[in-house]
Amino acid sequence: MPTRTKLYRATGLLATASLVAAGPCDIYASGNTPCVAAHGTTRALYNSYSGRLYQVQRGSDNAKQDISALSAGGVANAAAQDSFCSGTTCVITTIYDQSGRNNHLTPAPPGGAAKGPQSGGYDNPASAIGAPVTLNGQKAYGVFISPGTGYRNDATSGIATGDAAEGMYAVLDGTHYNGGCCFDYGNAETSNTDTGSGHMEAIYYGTCTIWGTGSGNGPWVMADLENGLFSGYNLKQNTADPTQSSRFVTAAVKGEPNQWAIRGGNSASGGLSTYYSGTRPNAAGYNPMHKEGAIILGIGGDNSISGQGTFYEGVMTSGYPTDAIENSVQANVVAAKYAVTSLTSGPAVNVGSKVSFHLTTPGYTDRYLAHNGSSVITSIVSSSSPSSARGSASFTVRTGLGYSGCVSFESVDTPGSFIRHYDFVLELNANDGSQSFAEDATFCPQAGLSGTGNTIRAWGYPTRFFRHYYNVGYVASEGGPEAFDSTTSFNNDVTFLVQASLA
Repeated sequence: MPTRTKLYRATGLLATASLVAAGPCDIYASGNTPCVAAHGTTRALYNSYSGRLYQVQRGSDNAKQDISALSAGGVANAAAQDSFCSGTTCVITTIYDQSGRNNHLTPAPPGGAAKGPQSGGYDNPASAIGAPVTLNGQKAYGVFISPGTGYRNDATSGIATGDAAEGMYAVLDGTHYNGGCCFDYGNAETSNTDTGSGHMEAIYYGTCTIWGTGSGNGPWVMADLENGLFSGYNLKQNTADPTQSSRFVTAAVKGEPNQWAIRGGNSASGGLSTYYSGTRPNAAGYNPMHKEGAIILGIGGDNSISGQGTFYEGVMTSGYPTDAIENSVQANVVAAKYAVTSLTSGPAVNVGSKVSFHLTTPGYTDRYLAHNGSSVITSIVSSSSPSSARGSASFTVRTGLGYSGCVSFESVDTPGSFIRHYDFVLELNANDGSQSFAEDATFCPQAGLSGTGNTIRAWGYPTRFFRHYYNVGYVASEGGPEAFDSTTSFNNDVTFLVQASLA
C-alpha cells in the first residue's frame, strides 16, 4: 500500500498547508476512510504514488505500454503515450488501481442488458486521445466513454458489500453526457446482471429521466442504486439536486446503514454542495442495501451500454467520509487546476473555409469524398469537372455542432445539410437540431496517421475516423468488428488532404 502523508487539523478542518502535500487518498486516510480503489488516468491520487496509472495498446502492432506518473503524486506522463502512439491509434486497455488492492479496471464482459461489440461480447476500450486536458498546465488524458465502451472488475478486494459503509467521488466532464443508461462509476453486481434493488451504489451523471431527476433539464449528479436512479429520498425528483453547468464536475456519493448522500461541485473552483443527505429512498429493497462489491465505469450494473461521459479520476473508500474530508478532497481537486486543451492537431482546418477531402491512398488519389444524395462516397473529380460534381465534393467548415472545439462540415450545394455518421456510415443529412445529430456531425481534425494531411476523428467516438472503404465513407476503428474496420491500408485510407474546395 502507498505510504500516506500524515495530516493535521486546524480549526476543525484539514490545514491548508497539508493539502499541498496530500493526495485525495491521503486525505481520505486521515479521516479513517481509506481508499480501497483509486483510479486516475490524469494523475497520482496518493502523494507517494509514482507507479502505473493506465495501459495503452496501439493499433499498428497491438503492443502495450504502461503510462505512469511523471513523479510521486504527479501528473501522468502524457509525452510517453504520445510517443508510443505516434502514427497509429491507441486505446486504454487497463486503468490501474493505485490503492495497492489490484482493483484494476479492464473492458467489461457481456451482461444481462447487453453484449459489447468486441470479440466475446466485451465492451470497447476507450480511445487514448479522446479526452485531453491539462493539470496545472501539464497535459494528460481522461477516459472518453462512448456508448458501447465500459470497464469493470468483478473480483475486487476491500469494496463494500451488503449494507457496509462506503464513499466515492469522481471528476467528470460536465458537458459530455446523454440520457442513456447508464454512465456510472462505483459499486455494482459481481454477476453483470440485475440482481435486484439495492444491489448497486454508484455515481451516475447524465439526463436520464426514466427514474429520478433533479431540477431543471440536467445533467444531474445522482446515484444508481439498481432498478432506479435516485436524486434523494423521493423516487421521482429532488429539486435540491441542480442541473450542472461547469466544464468539470466533482460528483460524490456515500452510503451507510439507513443514511446516504449526494454532493457535487465545480472541479475547477469553489467547494462541494450537498444535494441530499438523509435516509434511504422510500422504496422497497434499499434499506438495508445489498451491495455486491464489483466496480464499474461508464456502464450500468447489468452492462447497460447506452450512456456516455468522460472520467478523469475517482476513488472508492472503506467507511462513510465526513463532509469535511470530502471538502478537503475537493480543495485538492481544485488545486490540480483541470483545464481544457485542444482536441485538434495537424494542418489547420479553419472555420468558415470551404474544403474538399482529397484521398491519399495509392491508386485512389484521383478521388475525393463527395455525396450522392444522402450517401457519402468517393468520386473522381477535378477542377475541370462539371459544377454539380465539384459542388458535391465541397463543404463549408462550421464550428462543431456538438462541441465548439471541433468542427462540422456543411454541404456547399445542399446548405443546412452536414456530414454525420449513422451506424458508423457517413451520410449527408439535414440538421434536425437534436443532440445526437449535433454530436454525430462533429469531427476533430488531427495530424494524418500516414504522415501527411489530416485524419478526421469522430468527436463522440474518438476511436473512429473518416475512412473510404470500397468507395463508401465510414467512421472506422482500426481492427474493429466491422469489415470497414480492416487494418489493411488503414492509415492511408483515413488520411486526407483537406484542400481548398473544388467549388
